[in-house]
Amino acid sequence: MIGDKKQILIADDEPNLRRILGAQLARDGHEVHLVANGGEALAYLKESHIDLLIADLRMPVLDGMELLREALSIHPSLPVILITAHGTVDNAVEALKTGAFDYITKPFDQEELRSIVRKALVTQEFSARDATSATTSENSRHGIIGSSEAISEVYTLIDRVADSPTTVLVTGESGTGKELIARALHVSSSRKEGPFIKVNCAAIPRDLIESEFFGHERGAFTGAIASKPGRFELASGGTLFLDEIGSIPLETQVKLLRALQEGEFERVGGIRTVKVEVRLVAATNTDLKRKIEEGLFREDLYYRLNVVGLRLPALRKRVGDIPLLVDHFVEKYNNRLGKSIVGLSYEAQAVLAAYRWPGNVRELENVLERAVLFADGERILVEHLSPEVRENFTSVPLPLNAQEREGENSSEKIGLKEQVRAAVNHLERELIYRALNQMNGNVTHTARVLKLSRKGLQLKMKELGLRDLPLRSGRENEPKV
Repeated sequence: MIGDKKQILIADDEPNLRRILGAQLARDGHEVHLVANGGEALAYLKESHIDLLIADLRMPVLDGMELLREALSIHPSLPVILITAHGTVDNAVEALKTGAFDYITKPFDQEELRSIVRKALVTQEFSARDATSATTSENSRHGIIGSSEAISEVYTLIDRVADSPTTVLVTGESGTGKELIARALHVSSSRKEGPFIKVNCAAIPRDLIESEFFGHERGAFTGAIASKPGRFELASGGTLFLDEIGSIPLETQVKLLRALQEGEFERVGGIRTVKVEVRLVAATNTDLKRKIEEGLFREDLYYRLNVVGLRLPALRKRVGDIPLLVDHFVEKYNNRLGKSIVGLSYEAQAVLAAYRWPGNVRELENVLERAVLFADGERILVEHLSPEVRENFTSVPLPLNAQEREGENSSEKIGLKEQVRAAVNHLERELIYRALNQMNGNVTHTARVLKLSRKGLQLKMKELGLRDLPLRSGRENEPKV
């Protein structure tokens, strides 16, 4: 959470500057680690968890640019802030295009430093970059894991629009992986060699967002001790990703609309018109049409952004992808935590399948990281899952069939195999029943998410006594078979 103590690594060969920076950030409640050069910083990054790296551009052993590239190869989501003298600002701008989060110039303003650090940490907290990242797999495309119909439609749309300059508006609930879509559109286009610049609009104070987008000239406002390009300039020739675009204040929306329509703007405090060529991808988890009705978002900007709309499905809408995501995250955290988990127990799989996942894929990843950490044996059990997930899994009061009733009433008279078979039948019935509820009783859709043929599901429903069972949603409708 923002506000928890963050781990910040400072790499600078000037002892006094290291101490000053460290003292300032420690006063803000962060855990600060100091090293004297890029080589020491790289060794520290390989051994310890770091939330933010601040590095001088000019250092012995490994300079700031080399350290930046090495750091991002190890931790792609790590925000890196570079310290530079006035004479090397052009190098710092190049570093931003390489992947640095931001830079500060010497001598730096204390409030400017604190503002940039806060912004970097908030952006890292909000980022979903690692939420659904995938290795090469037959069940993944564009770095996204899944083979369900819902996610396959997303793949198709990415393929269709990636290489066009058209603006794309990505919508979906928090944790569905909107940044992954933006990156997929970038790397699948002819702009892939150009910069990919991202801005989390919710992480920027209202009075600084215009400067963040369009840059500022020296003296434009208190603390503007040097001219600085904005994210539009940095993204020229590449892709600009504006996440949480619904957070932009109305006064900035006007200038953003002009930049999109005409490809030009002026820096804050400047008079020279800057021309750029940028492909914009915007994302939001809020209802922009409702914001328009409330007078908080410009209708003309909405239509300019929503040339191509791409809606990411919630995880509960693609239940069939959960096993693929589980396999990916278990492997990921096995490697990270030094564990050797081979999978989940049948009961744990049932719990995951039944949960509604309000936090979507990001929540699933967090749950599995915890489970891998707590698991003692080769498999993740129900008790290793987080309390929120376990508490939402309650037994569905489905009627037992005759064989199970016999086993329930006289379990001491039947063997272990028969008892296990009865328990498995009951669990299968519970999972199918829950899936039918999620799909509003539609058997075709339920069969798809359960990876069964429609006929196979109908036979299972008949075998398990589900064909005439009403849904539990309060409606009296029955499964549509």
